[in-house]
Amino acid sequence: MTSTKALKIAIIHPDLGIGGAERLVVDAASGLTAKGHKVVIYTSHHDEEHCFEETKDGTLEVRVRGNTIIPRTFSGSFYVVCAILRQLHLTLSMIFSDKDKFDVIFMDQLSANIPLLKLAGAKVLFYCHFPDKLLTQRKTTAKSLYRIPIDIIEELTTGMANCLVVNSKFTSNIFCESFTTIKKMPQILYPGIRFEAYDRKVNTDDESVKILETSKKVILSINRFERKKNIVLAIRAFARLQEKCLISSEKFRNMRLIIAGGYDYRIQENVAHHLELSEVALQLGLEVYNIMPDSISAPPESAQVVFLCSFNDTQRTYLLSKALCLLYTPSNEHFGIVPIEAMYTRLPVIACDSGGPKETIINGETGVLCFPNPAAFAEAIASFVNGDYDREAMGNKGRSHVQKSFSLDTFINSLEDLLIKLASDNSKNTQFPQFPIQFPLILFSTLITLSLILYGLIY
Repeated sequence: MTSTKALKIAIIHPDLGIGGAERLVVDAASGLTAKGHKVVIYTSHHDEEHCFEETKDGTLEVRVRGNTIIPRTFSGSFYVVCAILRQLHLTLSMIFSDKDKFDVIFMDQLSANIPLLKLAGAKVLFYCHFPDKLLTQRKTTAKSLYRIPIDIIEELTTGMANCLVVNSKFTSNIFCESFTTIKKMPQILYPGIRFEAYDRKVNTDDESVKILETSKKVILSINRFERKKNIVLAIRAFARLQEKCLISSEKFRNMRLIIAGGYDYRIQENVAHHLELSEVALQLGLEVYNIMPDSISAPPESAQVVFLCSFNDTQRTYLLSKALCLLYTPSNEHFGIVPIEAMYTRLPVIACDSGGPKETIINGETGVLCFPNPAAFAEAIASFVNGDYDREAMGNKGRSHVQKSFSLDTFINSLEDLLIKLASDNSKNTQFPQFPIQFPLILFSTLITLSLILYGLIY
């Protein structure tokens, strides 16, 4: 569909750092801007030392709101509550300070501000990467009680969006199982990637690339340093190659596992989990080297496990072109953009046989799907090391598969169609229950207050 007029689009994303969700937001904004639409990204945090280039080089307009009053946490706790309050602050700033009139609003991750946007007359498309209620651990009764009002808020406000979109069939099924009160079926819109970003020739004189150069064969893992990403599986599988003699000692000495991932000093889990992973590797008898943000020191050739804590686009492209295979370790990942990036660059993927990768990877043709344990992953790695798979054929198949199904153009065109349809919808812009108009806000504020009190009493 071709738009008859340019739309004014606001995109709201909580933290504009580096990650799959952030890449999707940046690509959506860039693609829609290229089609002639006016796009403004709103966020509560934007660190120009930890973000995608388009958000700081003038390509995209980024407005930071909601970061001056409310901190990211209170003494290391209340993370989700602070995120919600920061987003409410952001939304109030949009409504009362900026005074811009947008035809449609695209938002993801947090839905708590949808009631305010709807009351202001906005038309909202909400892109659900995965229900937040399923992403948090509830190891104690206290944490379970604390999450009750937060979960209610998520379901109540998500259902108020004018249009609901998810990133895979897997997420669609989980969405419907998790949000039983939401009767509308979300539409499926697979993310895509910018092919030209991976086709650029790597400048090997770049200092950030030089520190990664090695004569060893590289096994690559790309994921944020978060426990749910199960990066430890990659380390244990790598060590098992030697422990179980799956490959010769000579071949193992000529191998290196590079674990590259989003790393933010502000995020306690990133810092703690990186240390945990380093300890696991050392306990397994592997020589470890850490490349921290802004480091220009190359690891010694003897290093077997290298942690690349945050990376730039050039480093990513270099590693994808250099590696023997990619290990994608999360189970039940809702989509997973990294396997798409790898397959496009002709890099075969080893991933868990669950979640989004089951929709994106053709088992035995573009990669290998296996059980999420070290034995299965190690055997798959050994198959590539020993030449049991035709890497060239698998790589070519992976690239054509991505070109056909996961291009950024396909994603942007489909998203534009949804936004144009939403902007032109003249039906009454409300999906509130039949109560006084103040009811949603009263309920919302009450739940937030109760959650804060409950958390304070418990802890």
